Amino acid sequence: MKLGFFENFPASVHYAESFNSTLSSRSLQQRLIQALYDVNRQEFSFEQIAIPTVPEGRVIFEFGLAESENFNFIDKGELKKALDFLAQERVNSLDLFCAVRYYRGNGQKKTPLKFDYFILRTVFSKDLFEIQVFHERGPRYLSPEDVVAFIFLRLNCTSNRGVLRRLGQG
Repeated sequence: MKLGFFENFPASVHYAESFNSTLSSRSLQQRLIQALYDVNRQEFSFEQIAIPTVPEGRVIFEFGLAESENFNFIDKGELKKALDFLAQERVNSLDLFCAVRYYRGNGQKKTPLKFDYFILRTVFSKDLFEIQVFHERGPRYLSPEDVVAFIFLRLNCTSNRGVLRRLGQG
């Protein structure tokens, strides 16, 4: 079993975007896992993530880290396991699962809607970071581009100065 690697990652992806990084690959990997742990099961208004496609919509992300043929939800135990692994091992990619839960309304009157399921591969090389996204199933209330933009913003908000810069931007 190899942590961070999904054996059945799709051959073609629906979206990919590359970024320049000011961090080492190892630091960026650790920061990525920590950022995803921090947002897991946190509720966001649709407007915080993307242009709303659901009126009064709420969004909850659930990220998991690959381990061979499965994904493990990034909870406190999985976070420690992943950070310990990344401190010891050098990896060029990390595969992730992202379930996006949608609700209409607030408080007690929340109505659950269909979920989106994405599989992501994050690729690390010197000064570069790429996110590849495969939309497995769901209504696509959020696009693969929206998921990448969310991760990009979460990683950049972990530092006083942005750790990622979109390629082609000054």
